[in-house]
Amino acid sequence: MSAATDSLHGVYAITPDANDFATTLSMTARLIQAGVGVVQYRNKHSSAPARRRQAAQLRDLCRETQTFLLINDDVDLALAVEADGVHLGQQDTPVAQARDRLGDEAIVGVTCHNSPELAQTAALAGASYVAFGRFFSSSTKPDAGLADIEVITRAGQVVGLPKVAIGGIHRGNANGIVEAGAEMIALCEALYGSSEPEQLVLHLKGLF
Repeated sequence: MSAATDSLHGVYAITPDANDFATTLSMTARLIQAGVGVVQYRNKHSSAPARRRQAAQLRDLCRETQTFLLINDDVDLALAVEADGVHLGQQDTPVAQARDRLGDEAIVGVTCHNSPELAQTAALAGASYVAFGRFFSSSTKPDAGLADIEVITRAGQVVGLPKVAIGGIHRGNANGIVEAGAEMIALCEALYGSSEPEQLVLHLKGLF
């Protein structure tokens, strides 16, 4: 397990598909200042040049603050902006291929839905962490299948990697997720749509 993987703990921010990236960048800086340790750049709608510019801006911010920057689903973009790694879905670049291209020190996270078996497969292929969810109603991925909280505990019994929980998590339901064994909780709308993001991050960090 790399030093980077050892540091995967706490609150993980996923950027929204927003037209106003300046606001997203400003909010990300506030979240990092409050204690977010990982930022995932996720933008499914902008052009390739815009995504490159935005990812580069986030890279500069994350380097200045010693925060991990991951790119959603795009190994080429991660390499182009020298991000710390990627987060992959089951239908994206194979984990072993991403690991080979990004190197041993890169962070490679993998969505495993509601399956400890997928987590085992990802771990054997070289993943740095495994992610489960969605656990609750989510505006970011409303059509994703539901996961049960117990999958975090079950995965912890068979995989020795950090476990990330994602999907509809907020102040009111995060405690059970952490108690089940998640090392990180990933949020998008709950953070970027909050009127008091710093207080929310501090509350969530206090659960670990």
